[in-house]
Amino acid sequence: MSAATPARESLPASLALRFCGLEFASPIVLLSGCVGFGEEYTRVEGFSNRDAGALVLKGTTLARRLGNAPHRVCETASGMLNAIGLQNPGADYVVQRILPHLDFSETRFIANVCGSTVEEYVEVTRRFDDSPIDAIELNISCPNIKEGGIQFGNVPQMSARVVEACRRATQKPLITKLSPNQTDIRENARCCIEAGTDAFAVINTVTGMAIDINQRRPVIGNTHGGLSGPAIKPIALLKVKEVYEVAGPRGIPIIGQGGISSAADAIEFLIAGATAVGIGTALFYDPLVCQAVNRGIAEYLAAQRLRHVTQLVGTLEPAREPAAEAVC
Repeated sequence: MSAATPARESLPASLALRFCGLEFASPIVLLSGCVGFGEEYTRVEGFSNRDAGALVLKGTTLARRLGNAPHRVCETASGMLNAIGLQNPGADYVVQRILPHLDFSETRFIANVCGSTVEEYVEVTRRFDDSPIDAIELNISCPNIKEGGIQFGNVPQMSARVVEACRRATQKPLITKLSPNQTDIRENARCCIEAGTDAFAVINTVTGMAIDINQRRPVIGNTHGGLSGPAIKPIALLKVKEVYEVAGPRGIPIIGQGGISSAADAIEFLIAGATAVGIGTALFYDPLVCQAVNRGIAEYLAAQRLRHVTQLVGTLEPAREPAAEAVC
């Protein structure tokens, strides 16, 4: 059972929405891997989990993982490469030792389930099904581990297998995290909907690398990693639009994510078809960014004479047709 609806006294009513039956006080979702297990940023003065509609916990596997060898993070132009390798203490530890200390009155908490096999995804999902977690995100698109992860996310039939198996293991809302590193994200979305997903997170990071020219070696110990930050925003926007073309008519909501660092960024994703917007990398250089994004969205809604943030979702107009040339 989920905890009581998070308090939202400090946020405008225009920002509240329902996502997979869950009440969000804001369209902002704090993304997995960027806020640990929900407590790290609470140490920053002025930060509050209440500024977000939901928070996605760090990726969790069945057994504990130490993660990849260093270097794990590399700053790039307008972005960041990371290859943490899903370091985590294991599902049982998270459920038994971490979840009891989270304040479920602050926001909605979403588990991020990872695995190397379909069976592992199912077992981790079962652990979280028997917990107070509000929803489960299936991370089938992680680009920085050597097994599982992105291998599942880039093949629609494999994605569907994971979703279908996990769907049988839980009654909680399932959010499938889609990879941009695939041929046809629309087809993958269709397969996952048929398999039983309740929502999508679009997109995960884009695979990339960086090279140390002095040593002529990859900077990242894993050779490649996931690129996040403003550099991937145009890619993410297009992928949200493409998934919305499939998911929107079926009433399947999307968390749009990838390079959001301002209210204008967030509004673009909402117009493209996202119901909620994910913020991650921006937190590393502006831990209080959520307050500015909430304020900016509310001001935009008021200026546009819109009463509710959901009135923006999927309102993208077609591109203008080029003017016809005059005939002589």
